[in-house]
Amino acid sequence: MIKKPWTTAIIAPLFLGILSCGGLRYSEVSPDARDFHPQRIAVLPADTRAFAEAKGDVDRLFAEVLSEKKWFAGVVGGETISRRMESDGTFRQVITDYLAKLANVNFSDPALSGTIGGMTGAEAFLLVRVDYWNYTTQSSDKIAKVSLSIRMIEAKTGKTLWTAGHHRISDYMIIKPDLPDVARALIREMIGYMPH
Repeated sequence: MIKKPWTTAIIAPLFLGILSCGGLRYSEVSPDARDFHPQRIAVLPADTRAFAEAKGDVDRLFAEVLSEKKWFAGVVGGETISRRMESDGTFRQVITDYLAKLANVNFSDPALSGTIGGMTGAEAFLLVRVDYWNYTTQSSDKIAKVSLSIRMIEAKTGKTLWTAGHHRISDYMIIKPDLPDVARALIREMIGYMPH
């Protein structure tokens, strides 16, 4: 009988400690997201300035993962938006102006975000930045590392509903894992935390 309370006292904190591990490196959900359930979502072309080789893969993978979730009636991917930006100067200018204001003065312009929503038919859109996309060594281990940051914007208001940042590392000895495979697993994990 005396053993039970001691066992419980030791096992309970260990179990709770294990449960608290995991999750994303960073994730913040706005209170406004609680009652927001978009039917259509768009993913603007990923910011891959530091890792240009990730461009096509990240845009394609986000569209695939969001579509496989079946949370949305429609998903407009980064590749589709990139093609439209090449052929539609007005569309390109709206997105360029929106992203410039966001980058330069940290202002999500509701007029521009509303226009993006109207032109894509989406109630929300994601901004994705590739923070790391490379093979490297950590201590003496060879690793494949992908790191992403995501921001979900409500198109009508320009409000940020969710921001997240996370990375995934895959160790290897001889055969390098494909970075798109590492990215797919990371995107699935991150999207699992996204309000919808």
